[in-house]
Amino acid sequence: MARLPVAPTKSNLLTMKEQLSIAQDGYDLLEQKREILVMELMQMVEKVKLLENDIEKQIDRAYPSLRNMFMTVGRNRTERVAKTVNYDYDIREKRVILAGMTFSTVSVELPRRKLAWSYLNSFADCDKVMIDFFELLRLLTEMASIRTIVWRLAKEVKKTQRRVNALDKQVIPQTRETKTYIESILEERERESIFVLKALKSRSGGSRK
Repeated sequence: MARLPVAPTKSNLLTMKEQLSIAQDGYDLLEQKREILVMELMQMVEKVKLLENDIEKQIDRAYPSLRNMFMTVGRNRTERVAKTVNYDYDIREKRVILAGMTFSTVSVELPRRKLAWSYLNSFADCDKVMIDFFELLRLLTEMASIRTIVWRLAKEVKKTQRRVNALDKQVIPQTRETKTYIESILEERERESIFVLKALKSRSGGSRK
């Protein structure tokens, strides 16, 4: 690892010691942050797995309900009923705090279910289809929200890992090597100064004799 291009002076030595201390503290903090983010990410991934399982089960309920409705009232009537169904969805940006950090995701407020046809023309199969697909939609919107957080968490983990690696593999070794180099040069200069002083004292003592 090439050392930093700085002059071997006492002031630069103090600077290197300070930078090394800051870099080591920064490494410790970033490593703690990385570990917390990874834990949060693993928890969110586990939620995704559970939701995927719930979604698969709900799909297995919803689509057979729709097929039963086709068989009971026919495709044409089902399509006529479907055209009367109209809902508005409230989609907003939501802020979630994880590991002391704020992440943006989406929040979807589902409307309340309502009958879109007359009481005389309604039947149990329609209600069941509406209930099943509303639940499926709820699970899908929840999945979209969590997946957004997972993606942003994974991105933050990757960014934090890069910073940790940069400190561990480059900044700290380079600063430590520069500090060691300056210390060795200063020590060598000090030894030379002591040698010169001793030589001068020896000469001055000989000249007095």
